Amino acid sequence: MPELGRRHRLLVLVICCSSLFVVSMDSTIVNLALPSIQADLSASVTSLQWTIDAYTLTLASLLMLAGSTADRVGRKRIFRIGLVLFGVGSLLCSVAPSAGALVGFRVVQALGGAMLNPVAMSIIVNVFTDPRERARAIGAWGSVVGLSMALGPLIGGALVDAVGWRSVFWINVPVVVAAVVATTRFVPESRAPRPRRLDPVGQVLMAVLLGGATFAIIEGPAQGWTSPAVLGCAVAAAAALATLLPWERNRPEPLLDPRFFRSVPFAGATVIAVCAFASLAGFLFVNALYLQSARGYSPLHAGLLTLPMAAMAAVLPTVAGRLVATRGARIPLVVGGAGLVLSGAVLLTLRTDSPLWVLITAYVLFGIAFGMVNPPITNTAVSGMPAAQAGVASAVASTSRQVGTALGVAIIGSAVTASVVGPLPTGLAAATHVGWAVQIGCGIVVLVLGLVSTTAWARRTATHTAELFAASDVPARAGVS
Repeated sequence: MPELGRRHRLLVLVICCSSLFVVSMDSTIVNLALPSIQADLSASVTSLQWTIDAYTLTLASLLMLAGSTADRVGRKRIFRIGLVLFGVGSLLCSVAPSAGALVGFRVVQALGGAMLNPVAMSIIVNVFTDPRERARAIGAWGSVVGLSMALGPLIGGALVDAVGWRSVFWINVPVVVAAVVATTRFVPESRAPRPRRLDPVGQVLMAVLLGGATFAIIEGPAQGWTSPAVLGCAVAAAAALATLLPWERNRPEPLLDPRFFRSVPFAGATVIAVCAFASLAGFLFVNALYLQSARGYSPLHAGLLTLPMAAMAAVLPTVAGRLVATRGARIPLVVGGAGLVLSGAVLLTLRTDSPLWVLITAYVLFGIAFGMVNPPITNTAVSGMPAAQAGVASAVASTSRQVGTALGVAIIGSAVTASVVGPLPTGLAAATHVGWAVQIGCGIVVLVLGLVSTTAWARRTATHTAELFAASDVPARAGVS
């Protein structure tokens, strides 16, 4: 691929980030629409959880496959197909006649979204060849993730209040159309010099693991933990996990090479991503229900109340990126973990009539936490990795974000709804406390791993892992390259 000029490279970055913006925002913009969807489609709380998790689970299951397919058949081609699928899925969601149809159309959306995130990252990695410039581009990428997910509730609340819940899906269409046109004109085609072989068995095992575990967590409180469906899915997920690890270990080119986890920064970044995004997804899901169902705020009012969080999440990624570039990832990760803990501690006092300053304090702390913790995740994951493995490391980081989002809605949402005593409007505030306790636990994990994964010992394990891959006859390749 010929070297592109600086302005052309920046334009490619903008195109890739615009796709990331709508895909990531779609994970959160729907949250403020949930009460309206519940009323309009007579949906249960479980259906609302699936409205979020059908999207994020599909993304998590297919990100790696989409990346490797793009390496083989062309990244620009797969990127455009993903944009079109995402746009079509958005239109279908906007006309969904029932909760079940909405969940199905969210899967169509996510099929397209899965073709966008890892492929866009691979395009960025290949266009920005200078390591320092590439680091800044990846930092901008991370900032867009945080900004889009934080602004989702605010934009969603305004749209639902002004037009209705179906409008949260319309907003994607003009962005997708513009991105398709710009991609056709400006994004160069590229392929991996040696695309890895597909791993269909690993792909199926990954989908069974994620889908089975999430189904069991979401449906367990309603159907009963010993019901055949819940128990069967839990057993299937456990069996998939037990089979996946040895299968991937013995594959010459696995979907996910277990050797990557010998790098402490890589393993730490993966767990940090899961915990941070589980906290975010659980927070947004429960907070949307609390503000509208328990306190009676309109979607717009509820969205405006989250503005302090969005502001912090919008401003601080730039600060975090500079800290990573000059001081390393430790400070942003530690601050992020501490912010999750403090925000959860404030929310443990939540009541139906809690003063607004309590809510705003918690939202500011949460915004600080997420704004600081998200940008270093990809940087920490690729720290010390050889250039050939940077793509797969970032792909796993992206997958971990989606896994965390799905688990956050499933675990925190189920724990909270199962704890409600009496009608939802009066019983929800006290029931949320179990969710905030989970958030505090996630924050402690982020804080500890932020310290451990940035030590000299951790960096040595990353170097050793890089040497291990360099010495291999067949490099472990997955996701994007």
